[in-house]
Amino acid sequence: MEEDLSEGARGGGRVATVAFGALLAVTAALLVVTIQWIFLLAPPEKTMGIVQKIFYFHVPSAYAMYLGATACFAGSVGFLLRGSERWDAIARAGAEIAVVFGIIVMTSGPLWAAKAWGVFWTWDPRLTTSLLSLLIYVAYNVLRAFAGDGEGERKFAAALGILGAANLPIIHFSVERWAGQHPKVIMNKGGGGLDHPDMRIAFALGMITFTLLTVCLLWARVRVELARSRLARLEEDAIDLGLDDRTEA
Repeated sequence: MEEDLSEGARGGGRVATVAFGALLAVTAALLVVTIQWIFLLAPPEKTMGIVQKIFYFHVPSAYAMYLGATACFAGSVGFLLRGSERWDAIARAGAEIAVVFGIIVMTSGPLWAAKAWGVFWTWDPRLTTSLLSLLIYVAYNVLRAFAGDGEGERKFAAALGILGAANLPIIHFSVERWAGQHPKVIMNKGGGGLDHPDMRIAFALGMITFTLLTVCLLWARVRVELARSRLARLEEDAIDLGLDDRTEA
């Protein structure tokens, strides 16, 4: 019976590895197509010129940050309710993804703003709330890296992950509620925006590609974190059984 279960687990692992490899290959191919479409087919925007092409990376990165933050929120809630390592791994992976893509957002945004507004930074509502969200997830990762892996530390990090998600609707609706300079450039009736079909295709490809990239990163990071947790448990068991002369930290 145990051999059957072990064989089934190995078979499931092989299927997951093949599925992950296929997803990674599709994502890589789409990334190549997206970059080609952005720089070779999508025309420059009338007002911003070539600088507008930052948009095709900036907005998908913001969306990917949202996805990472959502995964962190779901994992944090799941961990507080179930206490399982899988939910904790999802929360940790989501927070790391939110930081990675948040940095891209906060780097590409000022580059675009320098051309559009003449300054790299202004305390615009959406910029400010986005920076706050990024700092929350940086704090989450610092906490997980240096505060230990105890139950209390994990629960505190989960609460921080939930707090970070609470800021996402504020980011999204900040332009409508508090005005500010941040534009809506998907479609602009006064001219400009994504008014060319190839521009809209480039934007759609960017959104799809960054979504798949986020899924790949989340999947890979969760697998690594679960493997690390299993290894830590095996080391503890070996110490308890006297198979390892090291002492627990």
